Amino acid sequence: MGKIAFKSRIKELRARYDLTQEELANKVDVRRETIGHIEKGKYNLSLTLAYKISRALNSTIEEVFIFEE
Repeated sequence: MGKIAFKSRIKELRARYDLTQEELANKVDVRRETIGHIEKGKYNLSLTLAYKISRALNSTIEEVFIFEE
């Protein structure tokens, strides 16, 4: 199995709910910079954090993150 990459729709979904990076970060208990790095694809997050972000955005993991092989 090759490397699995993913794209994030966090920025798009944050806009839908009028959330800043800071507000989302506070909801999921991480720093604002972490949300920024995830949005840019520069952070390999845990499944737990992906779940927390998805819940905070009223979405499923599959709706927030698009996985590619």
